[in-house]
Amino acid sequence: MEIGISTFVETTPDPKTGKVVSHAQRIREVVEEIVLADKVGLDVFGVGEHHREDFAASAPAVILAAAASQTKRIRLTSAVTVLSSDDPVRVFQDFSTVDAISNGRAEIMAGRGSFIESFPLFGYDLNDYNELFEEKLDLLLKIIASEKVSWQGKHRPAINNMGVYPRPVQDPLPVWIGSGGNQESVVRAGLLGLPLVLAIIGGSPMQFEPLVQLYKRAVDHAGHDISKLTVASHSHGFVADTTEEAAEKFFAPTQQVMNKLGRERGWGPYTKESFDTARSFEGALYVGDADTVAEKIIHLRKHVGVQRFMLHVPVGSMPHEDVMKAIELLGTKVAPKVREEIAKWESENK
Repeated sequence: MEIGISTFVETTPDPKTGKVVSHAQRIREVVEEIVLADKVGLDVFGVGEHHREDFAASAPAVILAAAASQTKRIRLTSAVTVLSSDDPVRVFQDFSTVDAISNGRAEIMAGRGSFIESFPLFGYDLNDYNELFEEKLDLLLKIIASEKVSWQGKHRPAINNMGVYPRPVQDPLPVWIGSGGNQESVVRAGLLGLPLVLAIIGGSPMQFEPLVQLYKRAVDHAGHDISKLTVASHSHGFVADTTEEAAEKFFAPTQQVMNKLGRERGWGPYTKESFDTARSFEGALYVGDADTVAEKIIHLRKHVGVQRFMLHVPVGSMPHEDVMKAIELLGTKVAPKVREEIAKWESENK
């Protein structure tokens, strides 16, 4: 069982003071967070791509490269790369470079993205949303599979037997498919034989178990080896010394972000009642002390089948020292308990 962190490098106003940390400061803080995650034994750190004022990471590969030379073991991934509005050649080159700096620890998490700012920014039509992703994923996988590429599509100039460099340390460079729970994307990942990441950020995590089974059926149908593939989850949460402290510190910034997004997307208000329901044992928030968070992750592994868990922290702007403490607790307290319990459970169920 792998345990890690994901972040969107948020720069939202502090809910108490209204102060906004600069993009530059927040990016430097995230590099420190990745270095700490490596030090405390976490397995993976993911940085999400966004193109809006309240998130500072429009170029995740650059941030990951900055951390790559300061870390030794932790895997470094996008979370996600908005492949639909990106150039697959540059995505491959960027992450192949991260792979070189890290000596084989880079990953690409490809997704269509839940925000749309990158489409007009890079001159793409939202009406081509699905077609863009399918075409660009096809090109990315061809580049990964072969040094010389010949390819033709609708939304990008053709490539005629050209090399794409540098080549990565890993062969192949790992590509994951990120999904918010769409059956089509889950099936696509299975048919392609690619590992899957599910964004479990609402409702009950148990609702995702049928999607994991659907993924496995698609893998089997396509003749891939399920034992070589991983299902991961990305879920919001926070760890503190006590569950009360974790809830108190995490609620206000989370509420602020969720209400901002709610106004943009027509959701209802995010209330304390909503928050408390989500952080219950059956909910999708992993907020609490180390034992509380560990027990929820163990339950997720046993009943949904997730083999990699990524805690998304913070959701809204929080003091850097609080985020660092949460990462330390996840690595030193939560992860050892989860790994021990899951190893025992897997041994008993062979």
